[in-house]
Amino acid sequence: MDLEPEKPQPSKFYDGGLPPGEPRPDLPVKVMLERIEKPSGRKQRESFLLLRRIAYRDDVYGEILVPADPATFETDFTSVPTLFTWLVPKTGAHLPAALIHDGMVGAHDYVATGYPPGQDPIDRVAADAIFRRAMRDSMIGPIRQWLVWSAVTLGTIWGGSTAWSTTRHWRYRIAALASILVVVALGVIATLDLFDVVAWLPWMGEGRSFAVELVGGLAGAVVVPLLLGLTWGRFAVAGVVSCVALAVLLHVTVLLGLISVAYLGAEWVARRKPVAMIVLAGVVIAAHLVLVLLFL
Repeated sequence: MDLEPEKPQPSKFYDGGLPPGEPRPDLPVKVMLERIEKPSGRKQRESFLLLRRIAYRDDVYGEILVPADPATFETDFTSVPTLFTWLVPKTGAHLPAALIHDGMVGAHDYVATGYPPGQDPIDRVAADAIFRRAMRDSMIGPIRQWLVWSAVTLGTIWGGSTAWSTTRHWRYRIAALASILVVVALGVIATLDLFDVVAWLPWMGEGRSFAVELVGGLAGAVVVPLLLGLTWGRFAVAGVVSCVALAVLLHVTVLLGLISVAYLGAEWVARRKPVAMIVLAGVVIAAHLVLVLLFL
């Protein structure tokens, strides 16, 4: 993979027009949306119709239009779990790039004008690479580009590509899943080692100061995941970025997860048992007042 830095070119995004009209490279891109709601269990699922096509001129595949048919295309913006929206918001400067990717991968509703209909070679791996280049041309910072690209590549590894054999698909899956599980396990062990519960990791040592063990743990959180990421084969770059990011952000992610669970639990109680919620809030506030008085 070419890792040479390239200058962003925002002009590569432009107005895709409406079929049967032609794209307008002389006009800036227009993201025109209509919000709709559809039943999803007891809740309403939010989705959007794209009322006007987005055009992007890729370095490799030429002009790409999304959607092919605005009447049938729906999107939920960037498919990011709520836990990670602090890093990758669902909308923003990367939205046109995300919609291009959504049209190629999620809905398969796009037109690649450089190839005959039904014969364009944009498989899921190629679509991910286009997404990364499109984020670059959306002026997204390089670190976020590679983090988001690695995340969507992980989805591609799990979902597979029609160009892969079953054996190759499972090889990629096993390498990715095994390395992620190892990184999580080492993160848990490193945390226990840091607080002297165990002393299993040689790069943290035993009997060292807290600061020295913390530095050793951080070094291990970079070096070990880097080596694990190399086992991803052709996706080694995504493997290195994913594993190192997971190791470094593991504790932040766990903390945010616990906060999210606590919030959802409180929301559930407040909706169904409002009196119980008031009592619980009173107990929590009283407990904090006691703690403040004890530490005065």
